[in-house]
Amino acid sequence: MVGGKMAAAASIRERQTVALKRMLNFNVPHVKNSTGEPVWKVLIYDRFGQDIISPLLSVKELRDMGITLHLLLHSDRDPIPDVPAVYFVMPSEENIDRMCQDLRNQLYESYYLNFISAISRSKLEDIANAALAASAVTQVAKVFDQYLNFITLEDDMFVLCNQNKELVSYRAINRPDITDTEMETVMDTISSFLKPCFNLEIISTFVDSLKLYIPSLFIFLMLVYFMNIHFNKNPISWLIFIFKIGAVPIIRCSRGTAAEMVAVKLDKKLRENLRDARNSLFTGDTLGAGQFSFQRPLLVLVDRNVDLATPLHHTWTYQALVHDVLDFHLNRVNLEESLGVENSPAGARPKRKNKKSYDLTPIDKFWQKHKGSPFPEVAESVQQELEYYRAQEDEVKRLKSIMGLEGEDEGAISMISDNTAKLTSAVSSLPELLEKKRLIDLHTNVATAVLEHIKARKLDVYFEYEEKIMSKTTLDKSLLDIISDPDAGTPEDKMRLFLIYYISTHNDTDRLLLIISLFDRAFAKMASAPTSYGSTTTKPMGIFMIYRKMSICLSLDNLKFLKWKNLPVTRILDNLMEMKSNPETDDYRYFDPKMLRGNESSVPRNKNPFQEAIVFVVGGGNYIEYQNLVDYRKGKQGKHVLYGCSELFNATQFMRQLSQLGQK
Repeated sequence: MVGGKMAAAASIRERQTVALKRMLNFNVPHVKNSTGEPVWKVLIYDRFGQDIISPLLSVKELRDMGITLHLLLHSDRDPIPDVPAVYFVMPSEENIDRMCQDLRNQLYESYYLNFISAISRSKLEDIANAALAASAVTQVAKVFDQYLNFITLEDDMFVLCNQNKELVSYRAINRPDITDTEMETVMDTISSFLKPCFNLEIISTFVDSLKLYIPSLFIFLMLVYFMNIHFNKNPISWLIFIFKIGAVPIIRCSRGTAAEMVAVKLDKKLRENLRDARNSLFTGDTLGAGQFSFQRPLLVLVDRNVDLATPLHHTWTYQALVHDVLDFHLNRVNLEESLGVENSPAGARPKRKNKKSYDLTPIDKFWQKHKGSPFPEVAESVQQELEYYRAQEDEVKRLKSIMGLEGEDEGAISMISDNTAKLTSAVSSLPELLEKKRLIDLHTNVATAVLEHIKARKLDVYFEYEEKIMSKTTLDKSLLDIISDPDAGTPEDKMRLFLIYYISTHNDTDRLLLIISLFDRAFAKMASAPTSYGSTTTKPMGIFMIYRKMSICLSLDNLKFLKWKNLPVTRILDNLMEMKSNPETDDYRYFDPKMLRGNESSVPRNKNPFQEAIVFVVGGGNYIEYQNLVDYRKGKQGKHVLYGCSELFNATQFMRQLSQLGQK
């Protein structure tokens, strides 16, 4: 999306979807509307591959690609000797062992091995040896490094997908007892993940082409095995690399943070790659002016500790609320709906809860339009959609009634003639109406579950009070009044409020962790039996009742004082993209991997505002921050921003990590 024709380029989600479809098509570009029958195949993935695919491709789409079965690598699988298998897994030791076992057991007709991140030569040799021992060399058709170790949740949002999630967590990065070696490992992991980001034609493609193609791997390894051929100084000559022209980023980061460590390592990796003509991610004259040098992207590496208040904040926008109070993971929300106990005899076991899952995907137009809206507006919009649906439904019923009239009444016959075309049109729109009804029911259920939390925990009170704290607005009541109110929220809600107050008035991380530890002990004594919020004993209430209760719970008029504002991460991005002088970012380090090593102060800096940027939060991100960046970008015509993070957590998950740190 870099100006001109590139502005119309596909989003990161579309690009990753294309890459996955190509992989499922045996690494051949997938042609839309192809008349030919797909080749039937089996998809084998690990949990990481499943997490990458599930937000992007539905079961129907997989079936359209010829996937008859999709199975976990470590599940019990029966042989299907006449069907090819496409593997999509991390190159971990246990995964390699299981793949070798599959080769020995001759499970499938042929094997297309796709690794989420780069596989080492030693592990490739393990696979080669297993194939040789099983006489299955000819069955291994292709081996690819896909460089797809990220999860795309939105058109402009991605999360690192690592074999060890704990390794890159906020807790791991901020452990007081972490060793230098452990920290080096964490930083290497994150910088290695970011490196392929810039092997692309434009910033938003991310994985526009396969980075490594080894068509004759096993033939080559057989030669090594039998003839003891050793690699010379240029082992890459045996392999075929396909790279697109890259856009080398300008890197900015704060000093003295984990983000700086990542920036230093990433800068080094990119420099080494640019200087290595044999194995460069960036083809063409990337060391000189380069044809894309005038439109290079900005990479802003932000440390989570720059803003600890936002991840703890009680939010008010639809998507962020769903993530905060419900079980929302990989764009799927899971709800529990109690079947009720009204007719159960005394002492009887409570009835089991009915679990429902809903996918909130790009094809859900209501979700796409309102996920960033304040929750009361969402309830109002659902009510409007319901009224429109009922009007359309009534019109269809009226026309059907007219068409079913009998007798010789000339007026009725005239009405039939006049309304035939209308009925035909109405009937043809039935599928669209049914889909609209499905989405209305979906969001009625989700909104009902969210509202249960708002009512039970008084989340509107917390949101309003925290907004005043964070915006330095005069408080109309004391902090103690809310914390001491037994009906206002859970112990965790109270702790979140206090921490936001403390963070907004102090800047001492060590004292913060100590306070969290003390609060943990105090609230452990206060905690009562867990309350099942978000589940009801009856059917979900009508959306009109949701809207009415929502208006009682929090009137939009009460939010007039809450003006839209840039959160810290957005302010940092704005300063750096627009080249503004600001104390908040004036001392940020500047890296240009294309420049020869020299004094940082002597590096000629870009003086023009950036049009493209990636914001990557080291230590974890959240939907509140993401939505704030989306709102910021709406007011900046021509600007394109991607938001990424090492992990995505809600306030409860973040609190858990803070609590663990406080106990150290």
